Amino acid sequence: MLAQRGLRPKKRYGQNFLVNTATARRIARLSLEGAPVESSIVEIGAGTGALTLALLEEKARVTAIEIDPELAAILRAREDLSAATIVEADALTYDYAAVASPQWRVAGNLPYNIATPLLLRFIEMVEGPQMITAMVQRDVAERFAAAPGTAAYGSLTIAAQYAMTIERCFSLPPSAFFPAPKVQSSVIRLTRRERPAVTVHEPERFWKVVRGAFAYRRKTLANSLSIALSLDRRVIARALVACNLPTEIRGERLDLGDFARVADALAEE
Repeated sequence: MLAQRGLRPKKRYGQNFLVNTATARRIARLSLEGAPVESSIVEIGAGTGALTLALLEEKARVTAIEIDPELAAILRAREDLSAATIVEADALTYDYAAVASPQWRVAGNLPYNIATPLLLRFIEMVEGPQMITAMVQRDVAERFAAAPGTAAYGSLTIAAQYAMTIERCFSLPPSAFFPAPKVQSSVIRLTRRERPAVTVHEPERFWKVVRGAFAYRRKTLANSLSIALSLDRRVIARALVACNLPTEIRGERLDLGDFARVADALAEE
């Protein structure tokens, strides 16, 4: 299809097109699992339309966002995609209020260069999507789903798991794409929680503690927070003792509940 139009994948857009139709159908079904018939779904990076078509075949109402004007023109010209709304726009800056609806969802084969900031935007968005099913680089999937004490665990993990439940659904080899990327890819599904995973008295302090804990990964939590928050180390040590945590513990060992308790203890200090 690209060759007929004299087009080649563009590196500046991070274009690696999904060519495995069975995988496209699998992603579409994961994206719409448990959703009402004809649910509203926003597709990010429609590319050559493989996932767009699979979503339409599952009876979804699809708004497909594509930054490349040449690809957007191809998508609009395809009769089998006529039921989809094709939007030529940058997914990072697009105003999703225009397409968001109650219980809306997001799906897409995300360009690797925008996957993390875009997913964070969706996670933190007021009235954000209830579910996100995304193809991402495998190491990004590992960071979202990481457990405490692992190398992939960090502030991104906390931000995602605070608001969403995370599932690593399946992985794909480079051969599933054109052109084949140099990395492995994974499909993850993020489902919004009815309420945050933990309750914190001062959310702003909680996020400062989380970011501070990972700002200096080689230091103990007490030392890292002392630098990041400009606090006396003894104050932080007292808060850790109050939470029944070792004063020499590193931030990567704390789970969501631990971070909430430390933040609340620091507030009392």
